[in-house]
Amino acid sequence: MATLMTALTKGGSPWIPQFIESLDITHCLGCSRCLKVCGRGVFALKALNEAGEFVEDEEDEESERKVMTIVNAALCIGCQACSRICPKKCHTYAPQAI
Repeated sequence: MATLMTALTKGGSPWIPQFIESLDITHCLGCSRCLKVCGRGVFALKALNEAGEFVEDEEDEESERKVMTIVNAALCIGCQACSRICPKKCHTYAPQAI
């Protein structure tokens, strides 16, 4: 039977961290707020073309817009600061079983 990872707040209250699972790029504005609030290197801004496919060269004429992507979910500490700052609520989370 799996047990959820738990932690304590500074005041000693139990807390269950919620770790990043996915990011909905169809709703993402590419505002970079989550990238700026996360000091862990979890996110990166990537370019999309008109067909919604990722473009390797962001300066390419095919680039239509930029969206946030998860590049290293393993670095997430479960604070959910990215969700609180996101105007479109693009992030989904889950607790971690240990």
